[in-house]
Amino acid sequence: MHEVSLASLRAMRDFARGDILWQALWPPLVSLLGWVAVAWLTWAPLSGWLLGHLPQWPWLDWLGPWLVHAALALCFAPLIYVTALLLVAAFALPRMMAIVAARDYPEVSRRGTPAAAFWGSIGNTLAAGAIFVAGWLLCLPLLLVPGGLLVLPLLWGAWLNQRTFRFDVLAEHATADERRALIVQERSRFWGAGFVSALAAHVPFANVLAPAFAALLFAHLGLSALRRLRAKEGVWVSER
Repeated sequence: MHEVSLASLRAMRDFARGDILWQALWPPLVSLLGWVAVAWLTWAPLSGWLLGHLPQWPWLDWLGPWLVHAALALCFAPLIYVTALLLVAAFALPRMMAIVAARDYPEVSRRGTPAAAFWGSIGNTLAAGAIFVAGWLLCLPLLLVPGGLLVLPLLWGAWLNQRTFRFDVLAEHATADERRALIVQERSRFWGAGFVSALAAHVPFANVLAPAFAALLFAHLGLSALRRLRAKEGVWVSER
């Protein structure tokens, strides 16, 4: 966990830069505003439809509306996070990676192409996001189990973060072989970073920066791991 802790400190330090802070803020704000607009338009019909399909049990006459509104909130929450994550991965991360790589890892050369990294990132994040949202919806009943509301969001968030960013932060710098090797070699560190960034998403106010924090955390973790891998193989090619 030493590498994860060091990468976390570097990620938090990066927010002191105005250009990185802007890239960290606009994706969650756009995502939040977009889904709030969708919720405003659909909340009443969706809640009415759900109430109409609840079992005719006496205790649901008074508790049913609360359960419906809670269920809708729990459905919109992952959509907001996944959308923010997609915007960070596809649009904000390339700019943040350029800043981080130039300052902290100038000797780690790029061996991918920006176009392949961009489209690969979108495909990877969409696939991971679809699995995350589907799994979250299927697990909604388990949130009623004591402790489920604390454990399940962290587990799913950790999976989503590591599944998304372990690819994205290496796509432009690493070759396919290097990326596959690092995903295997750094699996425990990537999962540790996934849990740390998932925890950050549950901290009030700071959670606005959680998608960007995850991106920066994995950027430092991935690029430092790539630097170690190339050093071990005797490869040092600085970017011109």
